Amino acid sequence: MNRVLVDSSVWISYFRGQTNGRRVNELLDAGVVVTNDLVRAELIPAMRSRSESRLEDLFDQIPRLPLDIDWSGIIAMQTDNLEKGWNGVGIPDLIIAQNAIVGDAILYSLDRHFLRMRERFGLRLLEPEDLGGDSL
Repeated sequence: MNRVLVDSSVWISYFRGQTNGRRVNELLDAGVVVTNDLVRAELIPAMRSRSESRLEDLFDQIPRLPLDIDWSGIIAMQTDNLEKGWNGVGIPDLIIAQNAIVGDAILYSLDRHFLRMRERFGLRLLEPEDLGGDSL
């Protein structure tokens, strides 16, 4: 399996002990999980505010996809989204999608707007058959 960029929505669910825990554990055991600095910026402040330094140390061990943001590409993606009536996609999620595409990673997210972007932008999402789990 290719690298899997795990979105903050999945991590939050995982840390709360919700249903995707088995899948995240399988991905971690397989050594395919990657992160990026945007996802880290969304999660680490909460870890620090809760004094969860051990969790932060573990999270620091996950390899990172480098973020090289193509702003004209982000603008084009957002323009396309707006023209399709997809108004709820934020710039951070566009950056995450672009990072997964450019970094040749599969995105694992619980955010349903990525489903729309899958065909339109060539975004690959973790599918149920990849690990035998439930669908997004």
